[in-house]
Amino acid sequence: MILELRTYRLRPGTTGVFVRLMSGESAALLANHGIRVVASGASLVPEAEGIEEAYLIRAFASLEARDLQETAFYASSEWVDGPRAAVLDCIDSYHTIVLETSEEAVAALERAMGGTLPPF
Repeated sequence: MILELRTYRLRPGTTGVFVRLMSGESAALLANHGIRVVASGASLVPEAEGIEEAYLIRAFASLEARDLQETAFYASSEWVDGPRAAVLDCIDSYHTIVLETSEEAVAALERAMGGTLPPF
């Protein structure tokens, strides 16, 4: 399994909107493209005074699957004509870490984080 950890530095005052968009519309679109959303949300503590941050954890069967699924997702009209602009308006910058792990580790992380986001 491939686990992708993405952190977002958000524009001031956008955390609520970002989390709502990510856990709602965006999660549904990701699931429709076969992308497994393990967890997403706001950071419990800011990195620095006044800095808002959030995260998205996704799982893929392989690096090749990640490349194919992400390419299809980000090019889809559902994303481009859907929540893309609103999501991007919230983001100042982001950073991605990709690592290899086991299905058991992904499932344990899902359980620890409150379960896989429901399909819509």
